Amino acid sequence: MTSDAGPLAHTTAGPVRGRHRQGVELFAGIPYAAPPVGSRRFAPPAPPEPWDGARDARRFGKSAPQLPGEGLTNRVPVDWDEDCLTLNVVTPAADDGHRPVYVWIHGGAYLHGQGSTPWYDGTPFAVRGDIVVVTINYRLGALGFCDLSSHLGEGFRSTGLNGFLDQLAALEWVRDNIAAFGGDPEQVTVGGESAGAFSVCNVLASPHGDGLVHRAIAQSGAAHNAHDPEAGAGIAAQFLAAVDNPSADDLLALPVERILAAQQQVITERQVRTAHGIEPFYPVWGHEALPAAPTDLIATGAGAGVPLLTGTNEDELALWGVTGLDEARVERYAARMSGDPEAVLACYRRRLGKAPPGWLACAIGTDRVFRVPAIRHAESRHANGGTTWMYRFSWDSQAFDGQFGAAHALEIPFTFNTLDRPGTELFLGEGPRPDALAEAVHDAWIAFIRDGDPSTPALGDWPAYEPGSRVVMDLDDECGLLHDPEPDERRIWEHAWRDPVP
Repeated sequence: MTSDAGPLAHTTAGPVRGRHRQGVELFAGIPYAAPPVGSRRFAPPAPPEPWDGARDARRFGKSAPQLPGEGLTNRVPVDWDEDCLTLNVVTPAADDGHRPVYVWIHGGAYLHGQGSTPWYDGTPFAVRGDIVVVTINYRLGALGFCDLSSHLGEGFRSTGLNGFLDQLAALEWVRDNIAAFGGDPEQVTVGGESAGAFSVCNVLASPHGDGLVHRAIAQSGAAHNAHDPEAGAGIAAQFLAAVDNPSADDLLALPVERILAAQQQVITERQVRTAHGIEPFYPVWGHEALPAAPTDLIATGAGAGVPLLTGTNEDELALWGVTGLDEARVERYAARMSGDPEAVLACYRRRLGKAPPGWLACAIGTDRVFRVPAIRHAESRHANGGTTWMYRFSWDSQAFDGQFGAAHALEIPFTFNTLDRPGTELFLGEGPRPDALAEAVHDAWIAFIRDGDPSTPALGDWPAYEPGSRVVMDLDDECGLLHDPEPDERRIWEHAWRDPVP
């Protein structure tokens, strides 16, 4: 429904008034849960309080509390507040169109990010694909992922997963409300990148995710990123010590800035002995929403009925500057990343030859942290009858004197077709803007969201990934199928795998 005042849609909590923007309708800052403040600071999400009259939904809500980040998607100004559980809807029209829906969970190591980041603008999906796009905020850091239950009792039993429970609550809101925005609750694709992709895999693993999503997209993230209860309790003990071991009531009243400072203290202390991968404030399994490790749940068939599009970037670890490491540091890096560093180094040197040592570290870290977990996820799903498509994003940025390559997160504005957004040129580097590749990738994502298959006229037939053929779509200036790319590197991790220090 539209009027001169802007489009109107009705949610279960009350009507919301959006605005027209760039040929679509935007509804922003819609509460999908009650504010997690006061006594609800460490509680699971609760339904939003109903309101009277049309709520103003023309401006984005505030992000979850967070310290400044350095990632590609964290360079926009962040205005945060504990009252952060809102979502945004971009739709061709708030009518009865029953369109496919794409729900995006932002990344940021469970510490940073927001649904309103310009790279995540759903307008191209709405205009080019007739798709409704939802982006969400959720609790981050210690407020969202610190398991205080063993220290503070039953009232804190959900605390290791509150951010994940927020994500599930947003998906439940979509199920109950998206028809009013022109979407179809029976055609919901959940997608995310990095920690957002970890979250997508957790949704697939969770018994609480059953029926909420019908397709999934996991960009640079698999199911290997959750703490067990013992590790979660140890991290919580460190966090509580950093805030002088308060009582439950005192913790609820603590200024949020103190929580963020303690959170950073724990991260800094643990970085001394954590080489990679799993950071302190990640989900902790053991709650009924994630009763076991996600990898174990997926191995028993969880989520196998949901088609998955997944993949990684060729130079993921370039984002963290490893391409500048010298030979000695690369050898130490390999020793921390693998159980057989000499074999790993020899394997990667055979392929990379005389490449600078930092690129050797980048290749090792990319495979250990991202590519091999994605392969294992696909194989586990295949064993349970699941269908998975896999890609490799290989387009090389010329930014930062060529030290960026196809770094972590670089694929996002290609999948959203938002290369024209302010700041993107910094990460693309000099030269013609790769709009043709962005359109090809974006169209594949549209095809998958609409039909459950990423094949398109531009890319051709894109077969599902199977252990027998291991077909991967290479996304580059010239796209094409790869058959079992880098098999020696894939196989080396079968005996050289080392889990990160929790």
